Amino acid sequence: MNISLIFGLPFSTKGWFQLQQKKLSIPLLAWLLVVPLSFVPPVLIYYAGTHYGNSFLPGFGDKDWHFITTILFLAELLTFFVMGWLIHSVLEGQKLKVSYHDAYLVAAIAPLPLWLSSLALLIPMLLFNALIVAAALALSITLVYRGCKALSHDSGNDVASMSATYTIIAASFLAWVLLLVIVWAY
Repeated sequence: MNISLIFGLPFSTKGWFQLQQKKLSIPLLAWLLVVPLSFVPPVLIYYAGTHYGNSFLPGFGDKDWHFITTILFLAELLTFFVMGWLIHSVLEGQKLKVSYHDAYLVAAIAPLPLWLSSLALLIPMLLFNALIVAAALALSITLVYRGCKALSHDSGNDVASMSATYTIIAASFLAWVLLLVIVWAY
């Protein structure tokens, strides 16, 4: 898997077909991609929470960052497995045929921009971080759409792909908001 292939995924279906042909197993995706990249946001949130404190955001420095980042990491891992199942179920419900393997491939690739957006926490500016996360969220949505469209071999039913993407993103957004509320409550 080369980096140009990954950068091209939001813009074309060619890269998705190449990834599909590699037949990476779900455990391999989990261990080589999801687990290592799921460490990035908790580590950087811990760093920001313990180093910037209230100068980043009022009340930010007073949190129990050990507990919060551990829960965040475990939630990210759980989300991968739930999202793979959700993507498969939604696509099948839209009469778009996709294998579990391909659904989990989308579930592993789609959060890449969100994981990497946490690198913005190295710069203690709230507005900058918010803009980076917004751009990452847009890229992640595009990855879900392109991945669902490509891997379900949808040859022209854009409405079904868009509907499936909307459902998947809506469920993801609800889970993300719930996680943020739980994190902020502690």
